[in-house]
Amino acid sequence: MIERLVTELGPWTWWVLGLVLLTAEIILPGVFLIWIGLASIVVGIISLLMWGDALWTWQVQILAFAVLAVIFAIAGRRIMTRYGNETDEPLLNQRSASLVGRTATLTEPISEGRGRIRIDDTMWIVAGPDSPVGTRVRIVESDGRELRVEPV
Repeated sequence: MIERLVTELGPWTWWVLGLVLLTAEIILPGVFLIWIGLASIVVGIISLLMWGDALWTWQVQILAFAVLAVIFAIAGRRIMTRYGNETDEPLLNQRSASLVGRTATLTEPISEGRGRIRIDDTMWIVAGPDSPVGTRVRIVESDGRELRVEPV
């Protein structure tokens, strides 16, 4: 079946496959299919240049596609890790880390090093020096679920 498809459509097989993969990347973005789609298009370009060559059989084409897909996927991963982490909201999904520097009023006293504050609609466990209810504190550190505070 693959042999018949490649023989009948010729180099356009790889172009069609590449466009299908690129379209799938647009519909279901995951930054993965784009590299495989580009590998298919490159094999299509090579096929246009080498179509009459006896060496360029469908098995060689599939092997070239597989090798190029792996190479492009590895190169794409390196490119995305190098340039893909830039954001204007680096703490978007780290809510407690985004609170560092804010001030709040203690809703429960800090006794034995633990207390509570309310920020927006959430009660947070805080650690710091013992202080009575109503003391203004500044958040200086976050370890995920607990905030370290100091009196303002």
